[in-house]
Amino acid sequence: MDLKLKQQLSNVQSAEALMVLFELDFESKFIEEYREELLKRYNGNVIISKPEDWFDYRRCLKNAYCRIQRSRLPKGGRTACRGCTSCERR
Repeated sequence: MDLKLKQQLSNVQSAEALMVLFELDFESKFIEEYREELLKRYNGNVIISKPEDWFDYRRCLKNAYCRIQRSRLPKGGRTACRGCTSCERR
């Protein structure tokens, strides 16, 4: 892993800062409500996929965010997040 990225990750203090680091749009209200679950899923994705670069880490966070968003949708309805055009489930 890139030393600069490793240093940036060690300096991250919040879920919001993580979203900003990986240039992902987010709803503040969503982060407030699902912060713990988001970080837990992100860390799980990191452990499972063993990311090697910025893009891999970004994908881990994005997948965690999208997974929680999808779980909030009504059952039997749409399978993608509202406005999402890049979900890996498509």
